Amino acid sequence: MGIVAGLDSSPDFTRIVVCDTDTGAVLRQGYAPHPVDGDRPADVDPQAWLLSLGEAAGGGLLEGVQAIGVSAQQNAVVPLDAQGNTVRPAMVGGDRRNQVAAADLIDALGGREAWAQAVGCVPQAAQPVTKLRWLAKSEPDAALRTAILMQAHDWLVWQLLGRPVRRTTDRGGASGTGYWSAATGNYRTDLVELALGHQAMLPEVIGPAEAAGTTPEGLLISAGTGETMAAAFGLGIGLGDAVVSLGASGSVMAVHPEALVDGTGMITALADATGMHLPVVTTLNAVRTLRGTAELLGLPDLESLSDLAMKSTPGAHGLVLLPYLEGERTPNLPHTAGTLSGLRRESMKAEHLARAAFEGMLCGLADALDVLRGRGVEVRRIFLLGAAAELTAVQAAAPALFGAQVVVPQPADYAAIGAARQAAWALGVSQGTLDPRTPPAWQGAAAQVLEPGEELAVGQAVRQQYVSVREQTHPGAFRP
Repeated sequence: MGIVAGLDSSPDFTRIVVCDTDTGAVLRQGYAPHPVDGDRPADVDPQAWLLSLGEAAGGGLLEGVQAIGVSAQQNAVVPLDAQGNTVRPAMVGGDRRNQVAAADLIDALGGREAWAQAVGCVPQAAQPVTKLRWLAKSEPDAALRTAILMQAHDWLVWQLLGRPVRRTTDRGGASGTGYWSAATGNYRTDLVELALGHQAMLPEVIGPAEAAGTTPEGLLISAGTGETMAAAFGLGIGLGDAVVSLGASGSVMAVHPEALVDGTGMITALADATGMHLPVVTTLNAVRTLRGTAELLGLPDLESLSDLAMKSTPGAHGLVLLPYLEGERTPNLPHTAGTLSGLRRESMKAEHLARAAFEGMLCGLADALDVLRGRGVEVRRIFLLGAAAELTAVQAAAPALFGAQVVVPQPADYAAIGAARQAAWALGVSQGTLDPRTPPAWQGAAAQVLEPGEELAVGQAVRQQYVSVREQTHPGAFRP
């Protein structure tokens, strides 16, 4: 029996888990916040990630560990000079300053479809390629000195290995940059030049089971990956599985054997941490819909909103909420607003509005699922993530509205566990005990399983009610 570690450097903290290589059982764990000023600043000195890593690993946490995997926030980009020193702090935020840069890049290449064909995604404010454009326009001196580009997990792996000449990344991380294509497996260096104004050195993309290197002490470091890919790997999702993530905004991703090119830009074609693909569709309005409704109704929290919604019935007495409170990406309606339809005397009750908020949020995510299903992605089982997944009203409505089995995993550090699983895979391959095409079979996440059952027909009727209102209000906007 061996032990491996996975570390997840998220936007706010470093979390480390130490796991049994055979079963994935978590044996020890550590945690430390990043020492940064303010709430999620847009620029961070990457040394802060190393400081929190050191603190999280304190007290002999890594004693006996044979291999380490690294997961980190996906959109951070670290610009380095020719000597490997940071030119400026890492750019981590997806703030509004980058939105103009994203629009510039879309126009410069000839539109959304040109980007989708080139790299499987359309530039967004948070993406590294967009940050490079912002850097070139806003800090031209720093842009000129930038000779090497790394993402957060690349940089951490490189530091753990003692800053070797060889710099590496993985398919998952590279696929989120906006200058690497999951479909071809190649960098688009012309897009780096388009954004930054000149070429820069990029990390070598290595295979999912390859090691990035070994420390002088003999500790194997695996390829590392982005947080989304690590969490999917930690959950153990495979073909037929989708993940619906309930944050302020929402996202739907699924495992698929090939990259999906989508000219509308609704699908972002990411690669996963196993050699497969991870197409993602995003909605701008998920839990923010629930929070807004709770505030409107004067309720203190989402649990109260959920309890109130359960006093209504499926369909909310004909009340339908199109939850486009921040505009929307799926469908692409950036400048629209939300719509409340079906107001009648009998439907004008607080519990019906509460129910309509939950149904509207979930139907918006069902639209995102339909984008993937419409492209041939098989969805038999849906993992529902986020604190809102625990709410009774979400669990009551989701299986019937999604038309599939819903799995609500127990809260755990899935990104760190995924990083540890990657480390165990690379270790096994290096020792000749594991196949580079087959990751270690770890225990699946402990979870609650919800079936649509007899509610399926009711759920589909509610969904049709939502679709009718969407089509009436925004005819032709949604074409999955």
